[in-house]
Amino acid sequence: MMRMLPVALMAAGLFLFSAACKRSQPANVAAVVNGRAITYAELNKEFQSQFPSASAHADDDQTQFQKLELLRAMIDKQIMVQRAEKANLMATDADVEAKLNELKAGYTQEEFQRQLASRKMTLEDLKEQLRRDLSVDKLFNKEIKSHINITDKDVTDFYNANKASFNLVEPQFHLAQILVTPQPNPEVRNLKNDKAQNDQQAQKKIEMLLARIRQGEDFSQLAQSYSEDPVSAQNGGDLGFISESSLQKAAPELQKAVLNTPSGHISPVIRSPEGYRILKVLAKEPAGQRELQDPRVQQTIRETLINRKDQLLRNAYVEVARNQAKVENYFAESILRNPK
Repeated sequence: MMRMLPVALMAAGLFLFSAACKRSQPANVAAVVNGRAITYAELNKEFQSQFPSASAHADDDQTQFQKLELLRAMIDKQIMVQRAEKANLMATDADVEAKLNELKAGYTQEEFQRQLASRKMTLEDLKEQLRRDLSVDKLFNKEIKSHINITDKDVTDFYNANKASFNLVEPQFHLAQILVTPQPNPEVRNLKNDKAQNDQQAQKKIEMLLARIRQGEDFSQLAQSYSEDPVSAQNGGDLGFISESSLQKAAPELQKAVLNTPSGHISPVIRSPEGYRILKVLAKEPAGQRELQDPRVQQTIRETLINRKDQLLRNAYVEVARNQAKVENYFAESILRNPK
């Protein structure tokens, strides 16, 4: 009788799980977050924006997986937006217009409209996305970044532990990257578990990521979520300082892209033997020893420590907020209910 108990409990659990999946669901609702619905229309619209060449109505496994991951991101964003609303931190119209003008810089009106059309977005869609993103940024700045304190001792300890890296025998470049490969690597552990399966998917994915970066999304967060570099993805794509000769040995096209990209800017998509990558040039340093008293050293160390702490706390904040939210993912339930 005792041996039968675990089997009976397992059967009961499966029955309850099946019953939960069969409960009535609101029509056309993909998920509900604290009582607020995310509709299938919204999910399909976001999918078309992220994957403009794909069919929003396809039901193959790859499309369903992409939608499931995208919905998870939409749920997280909705949780953060609701928290921003509660804290009276929603972006104003002026905030949105300022960011929009920043994004338009460098484009003619026709070019900007073509960019929107390529993402299957209207100007109002973009403004709404910017409002959400800016509001979440305000939330993170208030709840996280404002509480980060990097002391002089932290800076000194970092310098002493990494002093050799500030002795530059040749020009060096502080880089971050997002890498997408045409063959999935089992060693890759990005947050979204997202990997291109072939060259066509890799091209579409890297173009999607470049568009999102240009729309103002955080480079390091996208690298953590989507980069297929097993070494740098978890660090937000940060590669540290790389010498000019190392770049030349790695690939001349990388050296050329870095030399042509100003500090603080991103490169266009670069094709290399490993796949497709986007580089962000965080800093350029000439040859020579850098002392702790050098303001550039102080700034570099403080920014590095702040960014590390900020990324860690953001991830923890999102996880805790998700645990505290009431989320009903009807789309996930429908996939379990109708396996093919």
